Amino acid sequence: MLDRVDMDAVFVLNNMEYHTECTVAALKKNVHVFVEKPMCISDAEAEQIIRARDASQAQVMVGYMRRFAPAYMRALEEVKALGPINYARVRDMIGPNAFFTGQSGIHVHRFGDLPAEAVQDRKDRNARLMKEAIGEASAEAYAAYGLLLGLNSHDFSAMREMLGMPLRVKAASSRQGGRFKNAILAYDGFDVMFETGVDQQGRFDAHIEVYGERRSVLVQYDTPYLRQLPTTLRIRDTIGDSLAETVVRPTYKDAYTCELEYFYEVVANGLTPKTTPEDYRQDLKIVKMIMEAIGDEV
Repeated sequence: MLDRVDMDAVFVLNNMEYHTECTVAALKKNVHVFVEKPMCISDAEAEQIIRARDASQAQVMVGYMRRFAPAYMRALEEVKALGPINYARVRDMIGPNAFFTGQSGIHVHRFGDLPAEAVQDRKDRNARLMKEAIGEASAEAYAAYGLLLGLNSHDFSAMREMLGMPLRVKAASSRQGGRFKNAILAYDGFDVMFETGVDQQGRFDAHIEVYGERRSVLVQYDTPYLRQLPTTLRIRDTIGDSLAETVVRPTYKDAYTCELEYFYEVVANGLTPKTTPEDYRQDLKIVKMIMEAIGDEV
């Protein structure tokens, strides 16, 4: 495709094992890249993408649509005005995607005609890149690492933009084959409790809540697999004897749409994206800190 068609940008939306190869190939042709999260599996891959971008005339934007939701953008300003932070919570507990799509009239096609050699190639790449990322480890450890990348890079990315990078991971645990994890992330003056899990319950609970002394700010995400379910902002204020809660729903515009409009500015007008490869690399650092804190549990 890159050899035959003159293009401005490509979207890299395949499995994470192929993101680096496709991104670098586009950059060599000076084509802008939108690459879905996780951008890559290992830090060595991230370095390869950064080098290719620096040698090109194109940009790379990582697909973190939660950071473009209007409610989240408003929450960033609210947290800045919050004053000293006492505590924060980052939560991502989700059920199967099919629970939502199957009841909504959305047809999801899962094809079963992939060549056997292609299926095996993905498995081989995954095994090689997982070992490159975290060394020799158990199958459960690789599963835990993969879920932290595939699901929770969303959470870490939004957390970082709102609160900055954590100083360290005080403690972490992994259970149920790596499907459920929690961690205590230390910041300067406060801690963040991170918790995540994937099960068969029909709910999607992903949020960030930041607690000040008399005010708290909560960003609540719904499933992204149904369009137009808005991200909401909830602000709780204690004033005298009263507790007031304000719910803000800035728009029904889908966060994916906001993200793509932003990418248009990157391609058409030379905007440097906020979700750069260097930005994603910070999430890799958090994932590795959590895996190190989990240690021999997996």
